[in-house]
Amino acid sequence: MAGKQAKILSADHIDDLLFFAERSRHALRNRVIVLLSVKAGLRAAEIAQLTWPMVINPAGEINTIIELRDHVAKKGSGRIVPIHPDLEEVLVAHRKTAKDCNSTVILSERGGSMTPLSIVIWFSRAYAELGLGGCSSHSGRRTFITRAARLVHKAGGSLRDVQLLAGHRSIQTTQRYIDGDSDAQRRLISLL
Repeated sequence: MAGKQAKILSADHIDDLLFFAERSRHALRNRVIVLLSVKAGLRAAEIAQLTWPMVINPAGEINTIIELRDHVAKKGSGRIVPIHPDLEEVLVAHRKTAKDCNSTVILSERGGSMTPLSIVIWFSRAYAELGLGGCSSHSGRRTFITRAARLVHKAGGSLRDVQLLAGHRSIQTTQRYIDGDSDAQRRLISLL
């Protein structure tokens, strides 16, 4: 990642972002956008291009996974991401409003697919309105990867599992996303 990294979101920042989404004109759609970023780690382009067939099962219900296809993912590196319960809840509600079960999940006001740039702009406006400097459309993804890396040992996994969820080809790329925690470093040293 060249340049300055997107800021990691705290739990309060995520709550503020969801509150902002709930008070916006397309509240349900905007909650889905936020949760696809922070609870599934999707990039802006992946959010914009995600289709219902990638999130629904053969019975037409919200699946337990997002099957991000190669043509949507960066560098053609599709992946499977389990759906977080909070995301599942809003996807179920959002699905009820969908007119076309083959369309993109996130639609613009005019009913067409949103572009990746539209997603980037939406996040930019939200963060500006909330006064969260240093945040970008990538902040949710970076937060997802950092949190996953900190908690993966509790699930019996490894950094390789985080790499797969992120869709990175290299473990070094995943490591660059992970933000350090000085409090955790102090606790670690005290255990030695």
